[in-house]
Amino acid sequence: MAASSGPAVDVRDLVKRFGGFTAVDGISFEVRRGEIFGFLGPNGAGKSTTIRILCGLLAPTSGQVTVNGFDLRREPERIKRNLGYMSQKFSLYDDLQVQENIEFFSGIYGVPPERRRERRDYVLRMAELEDKRHWMTRLLAGGWKQRLALGCAILHEPPILFLDEPTSGVDPVARRNFWDLIYQLSESGHTVFVSTHYMDEAEYCHRLALMYRGRIIALGTPEQLKTGSIPHTLIELECSDVVAAMKALEGQPAIGDIAVFGSGLHISVTDQGQASASIRKALGGRGIAIGKLEAIPPSMEDVFVELIEDEERRLAARENGR
Repeated sequence: MAASSGPAVDVRDLVKRFGGFTAVDGISFEVRRGEIFGFLGPNGAGKSTTIRILCGLLAPTSGQVTVNGFDLRREPERIKRNLGYMSQKFSLYDDLQVQENIEFFSGIYGVPPERRRERRDYVLRMAELEDKRHWMTRLLAGGWKQRLALGCAILHEPPILFLDEPTSGVDPVARRNFWDLIYQLSESGHTVFVSTHYMDEAEYCHRLALMYRGRIIALGTPEQLKTGSIPHTLIELECSDVVAAMKALEGQPAIGDIAVFGSGLHISVTDQGQASASIRKALGGRGIAIGKLEAIPPSMEDVFVELIEDEERRLAARENGR
């Protein structure tokens, strides 16, 4: 499989329309070789559509795409041979045994006959399914199916792996274990492109693109996004009545956006000292006890909320300006 010395994935001005609906709206980005690149965004943002285009499963309306140095429009079949693809539905056959699924996908992906046993045994070890090789696939728990699907996607040793919402519907422990496998693949030289709507998973990526309404509205490392996306100080508030506190703090001096986070509130403030005084006065006057009130570094969820709200304000201003 020939490989270019350039980016693993290079996207320029990609557009995809379905009739009058624009699912992907002129996005541009590149994925470096060997990195874990995360596509973050809510359902319907255009993540899956973009991945299906990059895998050669959908034709773009316009734009330029190269994957592993191959042009999407001129060489789609060469691209398909150079990548592995795993969707959230896992694409496994429940009426086959674990080992039979592996053997089936070995044939689909063109693994040479003399290497199929070696690759089968590798997948069984990697997925920790050696003692379940004769199980019917439908009997596997979600986390085991997930690992088997990943193994089947890399049977042909593709340099680039596309994972579309791969942890959707599995428990937190299985999700964490799955990310351990992703790190192993990255360390062995694979480029991993993964889409997710789980904020905690965004922290595991080397770089992230936040997609919303078909557009990329932020791009960078998790740390870059956390330090550059929220211009104000963030305060965490824990109190005896979160709902009442939200109502009491609306419009108070130095207080901006307020969002529920876990069992408390995250509050964006322009002046920490003034805001803290306002919070204590407003809540004390209503008999709401404060358990915690302190500045904190933003999480990826805070960044996500801030960027989405900024984009909504921008879109609203554009609509009102027409």
